[in-house]
Amino acid sequence: MKKCFLLLATLSLTYSLYAQTPAVSVPPKGHPNPSGAGWRSLFGSDLSEASYPKGVWSMDDGGILTATEDKAIWSAVPYDDFILDLLFKTAEGTNSGVVVHASDTTNWIPNSVEIQIADDYAKKWAESPGNWQCGAFFGHQAPTKRTVKKPDEWNRYTITCQGKMIYVVLNNELVNTIDLTKFTSTKTNPDGSEVPAWLNKPAADLPLHGFIGLQGKHAGAPIYYRNVKIKAL
Repeated sequence: MKKCFLLLATLSLTYSLYAQTPAVSVPPKGHPNPSGAGWRSLFGSDLSEASYPKGVWSMDDGGILTATEDKAIWSAVPYDDFILDLLFKTAEGTNSGVVVHASDTTNWIPNSVEIQIADDYAKKWAESPGNWQCGAFFGHQAPTKRTVKKPDEWNRYTITCQGKMIYVVLNNELVNTIDLTKFTSTKTNPDGSEVPAWLNKPAADLPLHGFIGLQGKHAGAPIYYRNVKIKAL
């Protein structure tokens, strides 16, 4: 009887621990349906749910969001695990990005993860390191393929953050699978490439609870966004 009780207790504890373990994330194969249950506008239809410098960011009647300066727009609240889905359009020479896990929106560059947006057709960015190109974990890991469209064409990003994993889908192709636990150095990436000096905190140590942002007009060229939606996981 005592052995039976111990067996039942062990099974109960095992089940309890299993039930508390988050489901293993599965890499997405394409874009989701952002009109389904649980989806909402990240910034609100009128930017009422965003934090941004007035006079820099604006949204036109067609819902297109853009900035006149290199200043980010942020979600009003922080997030943990989520799926972010949006459309973006570059201009000639655009260099911008989607920022996640930002624990400090004032000094966000070393305190967040940036998923790069760039006009890879521009000579300057085409000849830059792979981890500076569109779809990259900026400064850390290059995308596996180039799927960004030419300037003035709309692109679609789906960025899934689940625990220490980040998946980047660009124009219906999974272009980056990022395991943050591997990025433990501020000097060298796992592939041997050099980490930019201004990214002076190990990505593996960054908090996963943070704000979501969009970088503004960086490197002298504009960036355009629309249909920025999120689903908390």
